[in-house]
Amino acid sequence: MLLAMTASVVLVVGTILVLYEVLRLTSEHLAGLPIPPRARILVVVLATFVGHTVAVWIYAGAYWVLMLQLGSDAFAGVPVTTFEDCLYFSVVTYTSLGFGDHFPIGPTRLISGVEALNGLLLIGWSASFTYLAMERYWPLHGKAHAHREARVFVDAAAPESKRARFFPPAGARVEADQGAPANSGAPSPTEGGTPSCQGRTEAAR
Repeated sequence: MLLAMTASVVLVVGTILVLYEVLRLTSEHLAGLPIPPRARILVVVLATFVGHTVAVWIYAGAYWVLMLQLGSDAFAGVPVTTFEDCLYFSVVTYTSLGFGDHFPIGPTRLISGVEALNGLLLIGWSASFTYLAMERYWPLHGKAHAHREARVFVDAAAPESKRARFFPPAGARVEADQGAPANSGAPSPTEGGTPSCQGRTEAAR
């Protein structure tokens, strides 16, 4: 019993540290990823799934060690003979699923009960972290969509403005051609339209 209690404490602390580091790294590097908000939320979900998978494998390793030490005194029901069986039992215990084909006996009962409680707490922890990430990045979907529509509108209007600048409409070209001679024949203020300062001085004399 003392061995099972010690193993339970070590397993709980180890799995908490694993999930903590996974969530911490995800929180630190998520904002710097050059991906849209939808992909960031998917990264959060996948990261939490990886953290829970590592926790399940840690408990499976503990069951495998106990089975090697205790043999048939660790499990009853369908025989547990391989590491895959221990991994399967760890998954159904961690998620509180419990099909009942394998069930623990002896010291393994305490570890499996602690794993069910540990899995419940860690799943709730990761669910709250995912909610916070969605609360942060979910409103950006609308902003990103509006920004994409505005950029498409600008890109669609830009060729028309360039075409109008280099190829003006036919009416604008005719008006420009008709107004060019009149503008070119008009005297400048310094030539004939308005006498210069020197001409006014000579007339006064």
